[in-house]
Amino acid sequence: DVVVIGSGIGGLSCAGLLAAAGKRVCVLESHYEFGGCAHEYAELGAEAPPTFKFEAGPSLYSGLSPDASPNPLKHIYQMVGEEPEWITYDKWGAYLPEAPEGYELSIGAENFLEILRRYGGPTAVADWERLASTLRPLAKGVMGLPSTAVRGDLGLLATLGLKYPGPLLAVLKDSSTILAPFDMESPDSPFRVDDPFLRNYLDLIAFLLQGLPAKGTLTAVMAYMVEDFYREGAVMDFPVGGSKGLIDALVRGVTKREGCDARRSTRVEKVVVEGGRAVGVETRKGRIFATEAVVSNADLKNTFDLVDRGVSEAFDEERDRLLKDVPLCKSFMHVHMGVPAHAIPDDAPPQWTVVGPTWDGPIDAPGKVVVVSVPSKLDPSLAPEGYHVIHAYGAGNEPYEPWAAFETASGRNDSPEYRAFKEQRAQPVFDAIAKRAPAALEAAVVTQIASPLTHARYLNRHRGNYGPAIAAGGDVEFPKVTTPLEGYFRCGDSTTAGIGVPAVASSGAQCANALLSV
Repeated sequence: DVVVIGSGIGGLSCAGLLAAAGKRVCVLESHYEFGGCAHEYAELGAEAPPTFKFEAGPSLYSGLSPDASPNPLKHIYQMVGEEPEWITYDKWGAYLPEAPEGYELSIGAENFLEILRRYGGPTAVADWERLASTLRPLAKGVMGLPSTAVRGDLGLLATLGLKYPGPLLAVLKDSSTILAPFDMESPDSPFRVDDPFLRNYLDLIAFLLQGLPAKGTLTAVMAYMVEDFYREGAVMDFPVGGSKGLIDALVRGVTKREGCDARRSTRVEKVVVEGGRAVGVETRKGRIFATEAVVSNADLKNTFDLVDRGVSEAFDEERDRLLKDVPLCKSFMHVHMGVPAHAIPDDAPPQWTVVGPTWDGPIDAPGKVVVVSVPSKLDPSLAPEGYHVIHAYGAGNEPYEPWAAFETASGRNDSPEYRAFKEQRAQPVFDAIAKRAPAALEAAVVTQIASPLTHARYLNRHRGNYGPAIAAGGDVEFPKVTTPLEGYFRCGDSTTAGIGVPAVASSGAQCANALLSV
């Protein structure tokens, strides 16, 4: 019935919901691992110990272990009847311009107040308390409406209006506020923040969540974020098995259904269009026909490139408009390391974030924000006994332009110049690792550096991009899950909700809803 191109969280969420509704679904993934940007891969150490398991993408998760949660991915798991086991923890570390020596605290509102007292100015605590008191009432409506029930048609009245009348009315009442860009700078804004440290911190959290500073973020998202600080028993979550555990559960949600399948190493070459309608896909192994729809979980450019020009005038018009108008976030520098366990201090947290050397300039300046994750501290199965695995990355802040000179027709480049340039550009990432685990750099038995070219090759991301840089309140809107080409749909970070794990799960649900009756 439906072919889904790509097995990212958005594509698998869409496929799982369609399969649960009785549709015959086939997911086609070009990579040898499922998961898209959230895939996991294995690598042997230089001394050939057992396998290290490296995560290619997200490492920070929340709102997934509780049964009652506003996180759309949790809703997907509940609806498809599959879920990973969860490990919970509550401590993370940060190295900020005001705290170059670093700090490690449990998450939650009380501990955040302690951070503000230590590093903020005289108005920091009052600013935060005023902001929270203004945003938290808005969050009740936002968090009470599951985004997985959102539709783009009048069925919305049934999926939301009949089931969630209270939150829907609250959202409608506050819509002009929550759908506006978050404004903490204007003197007359109800969300004004005067303290520079708090402003910078909110920019950081917004950037880590969806790739843009706070002023480019919807007020609804900021309300969600602030409310999360006050969640009772607030913890961070981590899937057993790492991101592979996260993805495997979504794959099971598809493949356990009769007539459904998920295939790796199956690259889609083009979408087959007949009579002005998408009717299937062409792979290197042959054609697969879809009686109802083809869904692309590729990024925006690849979603368009899969369709020949000339088959739909309206689709070509949208192609030209969106590819011209939609700005892209930058890419990443990644460092993956396998290190002896003694190289990571026993009291080090599983994650720490490094910002610096100053807050000056844009939040996405190259190397300015680096996230370091040691997931084997949470799940030892990700590394051989006696070892740890490290995944550190510059968070969506590596421009593609310096890498264009190293492009090759095959996508591979093993030249000494390319390797040296990777080492140079990854230095802020190595420095961030050394903040808490300096011994790891010399002790590593495996070190791999990934660049924007790696993103482009393995994740099929145009110019290795993180996703669209569509700011709230701007002239450019996110593309919808529907397209002007009949039978062709899309989901993932290039649509609707944007970047981030909750957002792409939500987009997958909205795409499935567009294909299902109420």
